[in-house]
Amino acid sequence: MDVWAPLSDAHRAWMIELNRELQAQGVAIRDGTGSALLPAHLWEVGSHDWERVARAAHRRQARWAGLWLDDLGNGQLRAHAALMKHGGLLVLRTHLEPPDLSLPSQAHAFPAADRIERHAADLYGVTFKGHPDPRRWTRHQAWPPDTFPLRKAFSAAGDPAPATPPDADYPFLASPSPEVYEIPVGPVHAGIIEPGHFRFLAVGETMLNLEERLGYVHKGIEKIAEGRDPESVARLAGRVSGDSTVAHAWAACMAMEQALGKVIPLRAFRLRGILTERERIANHLGDIGAICNDVGFPFANYQFSRLREQWLRDNAAWFGHRLLMDLVVPGGVAHDLAETDAGAMRDHIAALRRELDELRPILDANHSLQDRLVGAGHLSFEAARDLGCLGYVGRASGFDTDLRRERPYAPYDEVTVPAVLRTEGDVAARLNVRYDEINASLAVIEQLLDRLHPGPVLADLAPPGRATEGIGLIEGWRGEVMSYVRLDATGRVARFYPRDPSVFNWPALEQLIHGNIVPDFPLCNKSVNGSYSGHDL
Repeated sequence: MDVWAPLSDAHRAWMIELNRELQAQGVAIRDGTGSALLPAHLWEVGSHDWERVARAAHRRQARWAGLWLDDLGNGQLRAHAALMKHGGLLVLRTHLEPPDLSLPSQAHAFPAADRIERHAADLYGVTFKGHPDPRRWTRHQAWPPDTFPLRKAFSAAGDPAPATPPDADYPFLASPSPEVYEIPVGPVHAGIIEPGHFRFLAVGETMLNLEERLGYVHKGIEKIAEGRDPESVARLAGRVSGDSTVAHAWAACMAMEQALGKVIPLRAFRLRGILTERERIANHLGDIGAICNDVGFPFANYQFSRLREQWLRDNAAWFGHRLLMDLVVPGGVAHDLAETDAGAMRDHIAALRRELDELRPILDANHSLQDRLVGAGHLSFEAARDLGCLGYVGRASGFDTDLRRERPYAPYDEVTVPAVLRTEGDVAARLNVRYDEINASLAVIEQLLDRLHPGPVLADLAPPGRATEGIGLIEGWRGEVMSYVRLDATGRVARFYPRDPSVFNWPALEQLIHGNIVPDFPLCNKSVNGSYSGHDL
């Protein structure tokens, strides 16, 4: 069986039209798809045409999906940019050689490229010419200016100083008007949430601008993956963002399995689907309660926290881990589901559905709750599209992206995934999308249980005997997760790039906050719920 559904005719037509337009402009494209960067279509272009191709793709309404660089040695770098359209993935590739390690920025065509280009500039030393915001991003004060941690010559251990200086001189936007005042929040917050700095400009209680400063939990994921075997990288991927351990591990394993040309057993695909939907449900349950709690409605928080806790206990009972960590492994899954447990899962799904049906009218009828949610944190369809927002953030604003439906991959090619979409774009819409996605995921799990026929759950992955590469794409609970993996001839990982959907959803918070009052920031922030860890890598 093939992992991916065939490319749609619409995507093929889009690529043909894009190619014709570029050829008419004199852009030379070498089709590199034969190099098997599955499941992507690969175009190699000159570095001088990097931005021109992006602008043409933008005119044809592509979605910008990521950028990563790769150090090939001898000072040579290779850059990739990912574009999505009609569920198909087009990867642009170009080469950079000293002394000119520069590329035209794609951020003018695709605002979504802003922070990822700054991340690459900080860690590789590449200059993105014409970038609209050349300030440092991932680079706080941990490395000297002439040191680039993702170059092969840089040791994973680094050369840490006794103390890292505070990043106190980051040039935040400031207002010269005495009527506009600044409110700094973070990077250390109350509770146990991860660190991130938020700088507000406000008049009275009305917020005029929000600027984020992230990167405080940069862990060096990309660097410490180098030289590991596939099993170790799968475990590492599962820790990119702990609440998305299944999605990130599956994306990394899919990339490695694609690179090795290995198709895992059908039962393993179905179990991966069940695990991913259970992860989606657990997080949505927690978020719904937390959003309600942020506006002083603790009853809902108690109820949804109780439901989430029972769901996590079931995970531990049936799969051995509350958060389902280390269950997705190269070649399949590490834990099968007993037949009796599958029956119990059906019963618990029915019980959860009944409770959700009882709770929703209570939320809808609570006027003080709805007064705080409806209209707060509005994100327009145009802003969601331009930023490439993913998951519930995009879908709540009418920007519909869902790999499970756009280009189904196993096992979603054999089930029906109900479409969930709202157009209001406010906090209430983001809550309602979560609610509807829980019910959709319950239906998907039931369909997968119906097809969970006996069979193996793990296949051996032999070393490739040659250098090879692959891409993984998974619809996680926050949205599309992408992984790129390049293996050397011995099967060790030479490059690992995970891209969390939070990279595209965090900038949406800066947009949807405009015009809201300061006390609504926690509510708006929770409705987006970006991952600090997944963003900072």
